Amino acid sequence: MSQTFRIEQPQFDPATGVVRFTYALEGKRFTEVLELPRGIAPEAAGSRAFEKLLDLTAMVLGVSYYKLKAPLVIEAPGIALTVDERDFVIDIYENGLGEFYARNNLIRFGRLTLATAEDTGPAPDAPALENRALLPIGGGKDSLVSVELLEAAEAEFTPFAVNPKGPILGSVETIGRPALYVRRMLDAEMIRLSSEPGYYNGHVPSTAINSMIAALCAVLFGYDRIVLSNERSASEGNVVFDGREANHQHSKSLDFERRIAATLSAATGGALEYFSLLRPYSEARIAELFSRETKFDRVFSSCNRNFRLAGHEGPLWCGECPKCHFVFLIFAPVMEQERLVSIFGRNLLAEPRHEASFRELTGLAGQKPWECVGEILEAAACLYLLTERPEWRDEAIVVALRDDLLAQYGQPALENAMRELMADSPEHHIPADLAKRIAEHAL
Repeated sequence: MSQTFRIEQPQFDPATGVVRFTYALEGKRFTEVLELPRGIAPEAAGSRAFEKLLDLTAMVLGVSYYKLKAPLVIEAPGIALTVDERDFVIDIYENGLGEFYARNNLIRFGRLTLATAEDTGPAPDAPALENRALLPIGGGKDSLVSVELLEAAEAEFTPFAVNPKGPILGSVETIGRPALYVRRMLDAEMIRLSSEPGYYNGHVPSTAINSMIAALCAVLFGYDRIVLSNERSASEGNVVFDGREANHQHSKSLDFERRIAATLSAATGGALEYFSLLRPYSEARIAELFSRETKFDRVFSSCNRNFRLAGHEGPLWCGECPKCHFVFLIFAPVMEQERLVSIFGRNLLAEPRHEASFRELTGLAGQKPWECVGEILEAAACLYLLTERPEWRDEAIVVALRDDLLAQYGQPALENAMRELMADSPEHHIPADLAKRIAEHAL
């Protein structure tokens, strides 16, 4: 393979807030554009910390264009990176694209070459950032639980989103705080080629991409922390491919959180923090926390299929995809049946045609779906719990899976798993003072 993917230095106009990222591959050039909010302070835009983050963002956003051909050589001669930053970028292009490689049967792990200039200078000075958080809002249950926890802890934060639509806008309106939005415009030719013969397409680490965009805004507008809403089960992979675990949610995992937190801190002289507020919790525990509040019932959605197909301009839930099935399943043990069916518009556990999907989610068949769903044992434990609930035990899916769940896992293991799911993990990077305040609210 002789192709090379080239990343050029980004171009930023602080007067308009427009950033242009240019990439070259196989004789073609692509330009992606970000429109950041107006009102940027010149001193923030001219800081070395911001320039460093801008270069790193160019490297990360490049995955969308790189994957058209996925060559072994990546070069960015105009961008200087430290050794640690190079490791961070390689992780993005290897593990961040792990699902893409697995589904396209591409052998890339440990084989990529990254050629950049070498940054051996002193660390950037720390910019002056205020004690407040940018909170990415995805329109699903997770970030809305973070909203509740931050408000209970009386922590200052601003909702943040890239290309907000549908449930993001509805959620932010319900939150009732001014938001910070960024418009991202992918190169139209890249989008066209993604569906052409001879080019690859597939999943990219969107959380990593949006996190880098958030980091730019944090420095420009004075936020000293980016608070994510990634749960502990995001660290579980889907399949082993090319000798390595491929994880649909790699950029939501604890391992990646550590990497990007260290990278952003070093790039800003220690000024910018990055952590997930929900890392101590399982998906089942998050569902329990969400169920305590009803104000978001009609605005939130975790359905990725509807987002892809209609930009969430239509129904909030398709009811057909593994994500819908998983979210319904983890809410069922902690939410009144009438309320849950009202949210989804139907009872997904009463539809026998979806049995195969629930079997995959619970580990009874196939593999863990390529979706942002929780751990297999978590789904199995939640479904088993429903076999003991009068309002759920006679539903078609529960009846169909009950005996197989008991045969595969055993009743003691399923009951123990449920207890562990509702216990909070100490493995997280939430600052101690904030962790204590949110723990008190989450009891």
